[in-house]
Amino acid sequence: MVPGWQDVAMGAAIGLRAATTEDPRNANQSRRLRALAEIYDCGSRCDAARIGSVGLQIVRDWGLRFNSRGPEGLIEGKAPGARAKLDDAQRQALAVIVESGTIPSIQRVVRCRLSDLARWLHAEFRVSLDETTVSRQLKKLGYVKLTARPRHHAQDTDALEAFKKGFTTELEKVRAGLPQDTAIEVWFQDEARVGQKNKITRRSAKRGTRPSAPHDQRTISSYIFGAICPALGKGPGLVWPVCNIDAMTLHLAEIARTVAPSAHAVVLMDHAGWDMTVALVIPESISIIPLPAKCGYFVICVGGLVSGHSTMAPDVVR
Repeated sequence: MVPGWQDVAMGAAIGLRAATTEDPRNANQSRRLRALAEIYDCGSRCDAARIGSVGLQIVRDWGLRFNSRGPEGLIEGKAPGARAKLDDAQRQALAVIVESGTIPSIQRVVRCRLSDLARWLHAEFRVSLDETTVSRQLKKLGYVKLTARPRHHAQDTDALEAFKKGFTTELEKVRAGLPQDTAIEVWFQDEARVGQKNKITRRSAKRGTRPSAPHDQRTISSYIFGAICPALGKGPGLVWPVCNIDAMTLHLAEIARTVAPSAHAVVLMDHAGWDMTVALVIPESISIIPLPAKCGYFVICVGGLVSGHSTMAPDVVR
């Protein structure tokens, strides 16, 4: 026996027992340290297994973990689990497919369904995933299911690009008929119907029957006419029971009262019948520029206010 070995072992045992109080929240680590302290204190492995309430093989494993990583090696770690079926490159390829969307005329769908993505992953990478797993992968990539903005099937993208490029020219045409150095305010206008339509009454009944119940079938609605000048923070509105030429005339008059006395307003509108009719009364301080047909887009110009010496390039967004 090496001289002083018992003193060294006793000191190590005391140190292990003292370490059991460092983190009282981890009871399993403390139990394993006490079992190893018994061995350092010249005890048998059977006594250590009895203290740890485990078998001899497990005590041996604790000793190997303690020798390699110290007391931290006796803390229960999280199991690594099964290997991910998709690697980083495959996840990025999945994101590209989601971003690129579908071709409705060829694929007969307007969006990538989970079943379509699972089928594509199997055809491209020979990886079999169910729809739930594909949904989790999309969530990890930051994708969530949102309500899509409607787009007309006959929308002309070339007309949109031409409108973007020619917007400054349209402003110059308006400016040519105005006094010199007249400021131009860019406005955006639209209207929407809001109202109430009662839902179908539901009640408990036996399967196979369809009981009757009173149902209020009356509906009521109104129209909100709104306009905004983003640069100046002005936004007059009008609530009217019907949507027609008279209501649009009143709304334009409301916009004209908000325009600065020395400025001229350019109002962007869609191709609604009450917007483009010759019977519409347009105030002298307002000029209308129609958006491309069936585009459903608003045109946002940086700054919103065009001075007599500035030019602006619009950006079209939904």
